[in-house]
Amino acid sequence: MTRGIRRARRAIYEIAAASLEQLNDSETQRLSTDRGQTTAEYALVLLGAAGIALLLLGWATQSGAIGTLFDAVLGGVIGKVK
Repeated sequence: MTRGIRRARRAIYEIAAASLEQLNDSETQRLSTDRGQTTAEYALVLLGAAGIALLLLGWATQSGAIGTLFDAVLGGVIGKVK
């Protein structure tokens, strides 16, 4: 390789390393300032998912869908075993 190509490769490497270091620093800083907010967002999503699951469970229990589903699954399993 010629000396000019080596210099160019080294310059590109140094620029990439500096950019990556700067990106890591800014990401670390962002994560440290948003830590509590992220936890609160996860908690809200989990509460929403739990609420939807409870509504679905209540509907399925009242409509008899769980019994029907259970019977269909067991019937399918027993049919494949025979």
